[in-house]
Amino acid sequence: MDNKDFIFLMEKLNISNDYLDTLASQNGFIKRNRSIKAHNFLSAICIESVNGIASCNDIAAHMDAESDSNVSRQAVWKKINSSLELYLKRILALIITNKINNSLVENTTNDYKRILVQDSTIIRLPVRLFSDFSGVANAQSKVCNARIQCVYDFISKQFVYFSIDSYSKNDLSVAPLLDVQQGDLVLRDRGYLMADEIQRHLDHKAHCIFRYRFNMTLCDPITEKPIDLFSELKKVKSLDKKFMLNNKSKTIVRILAQPVSKEIADKRRRKTKAESKNTPSEKLLESLSWSIYITTIMDRNIDYEYIYKAYSLRWRIEIIFKCWKSNMAFNQIHNVSKIQLNILLLARFITIIIITQIVFNPCRIIVKNVFDRNLSLLKFTKYVLNDNINLISIIEEINKNIDGNLNNIKSLARFCSYDKRIRKNFQECFEQAFS
Repeated sequence: MDNKDFIFLMEKLNISNDYLDTLASQNGFIKRNRSIKAHNFLSAICIESVNGIASCNDIAAHMDAESDSNVSRQAVWKKINSSLELYLKRILALIITNKINNSLVENTTNDYKRILVQDSTIIRLPVRLFSDFSGVANAQSKVCNARIQCVYDFISKQFVYFSIDSYSKNDLSVAPLLDVQQGDLVLRDRGYLMADEIQRHLDHKAHCIFRYRFNMTLCDPITEKPIDLFSELKKVKSLDKKFMLNNKSKTIVRILAQPVSKEIADKRRRKTKAESKNTPSEKLLESLSWSIYITTIMDRNIDYEYIYKAYSLRWRIEIIFKCWKSNMAFNQIHNVSKIQLNILLLARFITIIIITQIVFNPCRIIVKNVFDRNLSLLKFTKYVLNDNINLISIIEEINKNIDGNLNNIKSLARFCSYDKRIRKNFQECFEQAFS
């Protein structure tokens, strides 16, 4: 991807060069009209950020090659400050909330307005940032990490939230920060699970599905006395029952459980033993023979199979994280300051969104409709970030709305589609779960 591609993609979001420059001036990032133009700086830092470490020299060289700006690395260094960080945050917020006018829209489900998945991933940082981001330390060494939170909407195929947090800020502490709206279905793992968070979904007329957390207190809805879930499971081959949570609101939830194969149960036990600091209890090991879900969905037409298929879509976020780390240099963090780190990651988030929203999503639909293939996010991202790919030509073919020459999109179908296999890809699993 080059400067022209980046600017063109921003224009598809109705964000012009003039607006970018005006926003930079209002923000204090660009104070005087000199050789550095805000839109050129933005494209340079975003493109270089996904190619590697994005040093001041790399950014200056990119601007020199792609524009008429004769910029030194010293001039770039002076611009790496809190004003640039705030500028990038405003750009990121702007493109997240941008509604793209695209005729290629899928009507996948009428059951929910949004299907949100939230998860976090860990990235390694320079040790100099340990006081800001924490990590793991012992008498011999320190390892500094940051935790990136991400929320993705399966229906719009868009990111709705990012955050860069310290390693010590765990998933449970950020769970209440999610903007839950009426009509949402939220899929999160047990790291985000707490009783009041489930009640918050009900208060907003939204639904959620979690994996059950071992030793979570459940009560009888009538007597309000605690119930031993695993004593209940011993009596049945499967479970679909309402329980009350032990919180102030006395939240009523639905528990669905099915036994897993011995092979899967043994694999879970081996993993649990390997990761546990202490010897796992017999009751915990016994619980691993079951897949147990906790949900606010009370419709009896929604059975275990539906809940299982819906929740299984969470693995998509893991593919997204793998895509970031494999193709967008998220594992490449040089010896930067806290402000430099935030700038680098914000630039990567901006690039991720404009590529997925403007290019990947419409291309995926055309490739499916015209060539009967399913685009792989991993393959696609690696392919389009190649400097030899002309994204403008791809966008022009998208705008033709499958009429006319589709040579570039045909190449995407050829080189970026899933291999034909028995195992279903994400889109097939999504359609099966919510058809």
